[in-house]
Amino acid sequence: MRLPLARGCTALAFALLATATATACADVEGLQSEGDLGEAHAPLTLWGTIHPSPAAPGENPGTAAPVPGLPPVPGGSMRGVDALDVVRADITSATRRDKGTGRLVDPRAAQRLALCTQAVDGGPDCPVRPPVLHDLTGDGKEDLITAVDLDGRLSELRVYSVQNGRVTRILARRAVLAGVEVAADHLAVREPTSTPTLVSISDYEWDPDSGVMALAGLTLDECAPARDSTTVCAPSET
Repeated sequence: MRLPLARGCTALAFALLATATATACADVEGLQSEGDLGEAHAPLTLWGTIHPSPAAPGENPGTAAPVPGLPPVPGGSMRGVDALDVVRADITSATRRDKGTGRLVDPRAAQRLALCTQAVDGGPDCPVRPPVLHDLTGDGKEDLITAVDLDGRLSELRVYSVQNGRVTRILARRAVLAGVEVAADHLAVREPTSTPTLVSISDYEWDPDSGVMALAGLTLDECAPARDSTTVCAPSET
């Protein structure tokens, strides 16, 4: 059962209002004062005069970024493109531009990639997950989904597409990947929350105007039984 993060509060408010209205109409003569219910207080804004600096050019991981150093892909599909070469080129470029700030990529990603060998799959110690090909942009051409595991918990999720003949990163997300699901042009990222029985789900879909996988919705979902390994909550102690 998914619980919308924002819409749930509105639905609850309408449900409470409907209940109160129905009760009042059913027994008008029996209405009685319940006493002082307390004062309603407006939200208190914290640190209202302090605002973050805007991101400098090239420091926003939510923008499309052609990956430098890779040959053109005239066919428009990521099928046949070496996934490890793509991740290496992207992480190397992002690390150089990031200068250790961690905005574009975790500083450990480049160190972890050094464990990959020249083998097709990168070898047994390579932290790059097996690539998944799926059409997320709706152009009939396959895109590439992969991730770099950083420390046994955090991962750098990366999605690449061919745009104007060039390999382009269309999603970068650092997350605890409790689950990743694809369906049509949607990609859902499941992450554990501070509540052990709930996971959060970030739903991304292709936005042709911005050229990226844009955040389309946030929901909460109850943890599945342990036998369902695709949606079960990740252990909080790991």
